[in-house]
Amino acid sequence: MTAELVQHLTRQIRSAKRLLEIVVAQGAAIRARDVDGVLARLAELQGEMAQRLVLEQERERLIAGVATRLGVRPDEVDIEAVLALEPAVDGSEARRLSAELKGLVDETARLHGQNQVLIRQELSFLDHLMRLLSGAWQAGYSPTGMTRAPQTSNAVNAVA
Repeated sequence: MTAELVQHLTRQIRSAKRLLEIVVAQGAAIRARDVDGVLARLAELQGEMAQRLVLEQERERLIAGVATRLGVRPDEVDIEAVLALEPAVDGSEARRLSAELKGLVDETARLHGQNQVLIRQELSFLDHLMRLLSGAWQAGYSPTGMTRAPQTSNAVNAVA
């Protein structure tokens, strides 16, 4: 079981590294305002996520097997539970790989979150430009504090 776990974690790490590379490249493309680059990285991201789905199914199968052998629910299985099935085997490699995978996943999630913020900023800026170019009314306040678009309701009547 430990050898199978190490092989699985190695495949997960390979995929997670590829995913991290894609997210880093996507962030660079967003910052460079390279639309084609962003779209190409999105296609790569979708392809890698399809590969990760296969790995996730494999992970679920491994966890379900361990849960059955231990007589616990699958959500109670962690790496220590897997390693407990083979106490004579040194689990240091599996622990190291598990920690590396967690780090890669955390870093990828962090960078993906940054990319989402950058995309929102770019889209907000484009929305602002399109409103300026079209002459459409914009909600908000003018430099004098007056609203430029009709307001449908007021939460507080601040007229004194």
